Amino acid sequence: MKVLDIKLLRDVRRLWAQVLAVALVVGGGVATLVLAVGSHRSLEETRIAYYERYGFADVFAQAKRAPKALTDRIGEIPGVAAIDTRIAKPALLDIPGFSAPASAQFVSLADTGEQHLNRLYMRSGRFPAPGRTEEVVVNEPFARAHGFVEGARFSAILNGRKRELVIVGIALSPEFVYTVGPGDLMPDDRRYAIVWMSEKVLSAAYDLDGAFSAVAVKLQPGASERDVVRRLDALLDPYGGQAAHGRKDQTSHAWLDHELDMLNNMSRTLPPIFLLVAAFLVNLTLTRLVALEREQIGLLKALGYSDGSIVLHYFKFVAFIVVVGIVLGGIVGTWLGLHVTALFGDFFHFPFLVFAKAPDVYLTAGALSAAAAAIGAFRALREVVKLPPAVAMQAPAPPVYRRLLSARIQLDRIVSQPTLMMIRNIARHPVRAFFTALGMALATAILVVSLFTRDSMEHLIDVTYFLADRQDATIGFAEKRIANVVEQVSRLPGVLAAEPFREVPVRIRHGNVERRIVISGRPAAAHLRRIIDVELRPVILPETGLAISGMLAHILGVGPGDSVELDLLEGARRSVTVPVVATVEDYFGIRGMMEIEALHKLMREAPVVTSVNLSLDENRTEDFYTAVKSIPTVGGVALQRVSLANFRRTVALLVTTMASIYTGLAGVIAFGVVYNNARISLSERARELASLRVLGFTRGEVLRILLLELAILTLIAQPPGWLMGYGLAWVMKTNLAGELMRVRLVVEHSTYVIATSVVVLAAIVSAAVIRERIDRLDLVAVLKTRD
Repeated sequence: MKVLDIKLLRDVRRLWAQVLAVALVVGGGVATLVLAVGSHRSLEETRIAYYERYGFADVFAQAKRAPKALTDRIGEIPGVAAIDTRIAKPALLDIPGFSAPASAQFVSLADTGEQHLNRLYMRSGRFPAPGRTEEVVVNEPFARAHGFVEGARFSAILNGRKRELVIVGIALSPEFVYTVGPGDLMPDDRRYAIVWMSEKVLSAAYDLDGAFSAVAVKLQPGASERDVVRRLDALLDPYGGQAAHGRKDQTSHAWLDHELDMLNNMSRTLPPIFLLVAAFLVNLTLTRLVALEREQIGLLKALGYSDGSIVLHYFKFVAFIVVVGIVLGGIVGTWLGLHVTALFGDFFHFPFLVFAKAPDVYLTAGALSAAAAAIGAFRALREVVKLPPAVAMQAPAPPVYRRLLSARIQLDRIVSQPTLMMIRNIARHPVRAFFTALGMALATAILVVSLFTRDSMEHLIDVTYFLADRQDATIGFAEKRIANVVEQVSRLPGVLAAEPFREVPVRIRHGNVERRIVISGRPAAAHLRRIIDVELRPVILPETGLAISGMLAHILGVGPGDSVELDLLEGARRSVTVPVVATVEDYFGIRGMMEIEALHKLMREAPVVTSVNLSLDENRTEDFYTAVKSIPTVGGVALQRVSLANFRRTVALLVTTMASIYTGLAGVIAFGVVYNNARISLSERARELASLRVLGFTRGEVLRILLLELAILTLIAQPPGWLMGYGLAWVMKTNLAGELMRVRLVVEHSTYVIATSVVVLAAIVSAAVIRERIDRLDLVAVLKTRD
């Protein structure tokens, strides 16, 4: 073994604590990248495989009653590869032992042969037998939520008639990965189900023999979705078609796409931040570590070692640290990635998981970490290697001391001598103090950016569930109803107030930018379901004009006073131009809002509603549930209290879990930063401290000089760390914003307190270690040579 390699092993053993701390910093950066990118790729590969194996359609459309004979004409549309026509209808459920009203989407299954598109993955059981009117297949999340197995029974109101159904199969479908009930914001597996039933039975229940109400289309490779949608709309329009759309506007796919986009944006936002912070800290730490060996480098040169050999030796030292960090980070990142993939896979109810192999992720993380460490070592070596051996073996020239303050100011009369020495040391080495404080500030910043999602989510909940949507329940109807239904609903037991709500699907366009949205009509001064502007104040809708969400205004590039084009996709279809009168704060979806009478005029219709928002007496909710289940026209009931609980559970599962993981990794990096700074400061000042001991200073006074400097730099670093953390949180918030969901940048004071507390705790632990090292300081050995 070469002499320099023996020295390398001794250095690693002597500096094992610093080596481990730096490796943890590197490992934290590597783990974040492996975790985020690996889990996103695995979930994306799983979705692709699921869609391909079970024939997820590309285009979807609905109609009131279209004849089966239209199927051949749809198949003749250029670009259409496969078609499935079916019946899809909403219905209210009555589940034994479950008082709250539940709803379901009933979907027909072909009685002859297997489905071409959106095929079912059967978890257990079988398909309904021909002629068995009561047999159904239900989606697995619903069955799991109620503990249903084959043979379980429940009731449903199909077209005004109550039927008892028996479960013969439990399945999953690529069409319903993310199932959200009418009026809800989050999935509720206990109150919303997907039920598959024999086409013959379902068509008889809704008087649709020889007809269909929904169609799914698979496109040929390279086919124009826009052209197929246009031709499909033309065919279905005479039969009450409701505007065909692609996957982008299919509810399940859109939400799944949004969740994966959020995970992808996290992988493109947080890991680079962590890696850059880790790179800077590794650079800073190794620069100071290598600089400490200035005399040894001079001695090696005097003994005949070439500059290249010396540089290679220190690069090996750096490489050892980086390799340890990459291995640790790779192992932890892989383990966390598998955990997150399984967590998200279970939430999405994927029937299987595909764990994507991503060697490039490990290579990228390793290359970035190695490059940062190499640059850090090179900066220190470049100056030292250029020195002649005799100069390098000498201690660095002492700094030129000068008076910092006016002679009239006598600091020694204000502070103690050890404190004065600490202040002078910081003042004499401003660059070193600056970078030390910057490293700690970055440690605080990454903790802030990891924690801010909790504050933003709580703000979203406050605005959405307490300022804007203040209703207790929303009754949705299977078909639009005349406006006097509001009065009828208001007489139900437990109802304190009722407000009408009308929704119309439209295409909104400005210039060449177009989106498919829903315009909601509500009373001008709605009390239950209010509109909130960007200043969080209630908005009173004018008699004319359209209010749109801030995100939609950003996408279209419009503001109050501009006009937009609307293609009405319901009733007498036509295109109209309306003015934008306000932009509102809306964290879910991109929507338009109008005064309900103005919407009726725009649609040229008599007053109708699609749902009613209610305020309920908490003491009579059970009576209300019982009454609602007896109304045949109800398609679903959304309960705000349950929706809030589901949202909190969903956020805790997805966002909070990811934030907790990143916060833990950020805490590891923060500890590595503070500990390294403390240990290197001890190494750099060991001679000074030993000299002070020889001159009569006690261990406590010596420790005070070193730790007080660490404490002051730690505290000085906090305000810049908060500021940088806020800036990084803004970057993350901007990257996470999507059309289906977004958050406002809110960082509570408690977040800054927690971030600072973690850094201060790391400083306290580091101080305890430093104290033990100072207690064991060998004065003679230190005065002879550097530690």
